Amino acid sequence: MSINKYNSEGYHDPTPFEALTNITKDEKAALKPAFRPLVYICSPFSGDIEGNVKRAQKFCRFALEKGNIPLAPHLMFPQFMDDTNEEERELAIFMDIILMGKCQEVWVLGDTISRGMRIEIEKANKRKQRVRYFNKDFEEVDAKCVI
Repeated sequence: MSINKYNSEGYHDPTPFEALTNITKDEKAALKPAFRPLVYICSPFSGDIEGNVKRAQKFCRFALEKGNIPLAPHLMFPQFMDDTNEEERELAIFMDIILMGKCQEVWVLGDTISRGMRIEIEKANKRKQRVRYFNKDFEEVDAKCVI
């Protein structure tokens, strides 16, 4: 939308121009989302796959509602990779770790740390990434309570 500095009679009219310009700026600001950090979602997958997927989805929603962009590759990779094939599982963990390196934080969910989660947590700690722990009710807890 173009805002004219002149009124309908052709005279310079700065007050409506400024007001309309400010409205346009406010609308653009409302459309542009604020910064949202990318957080890596670290939660179990194997075992109770159906239950673990549902918990991971809820955890992603929780992270989103807290103003983050959740990244949960263990919800995506099994769509085209076989978690029971050890070679593909190792490749998936390798790709997980690559993606985790792009994240500002690692969020660990649950009271149980699986083998894959342990690998991810150890790598995050080596990289000095912030690792936060949450219980099954999405309450943040001390790492000592989990590990």
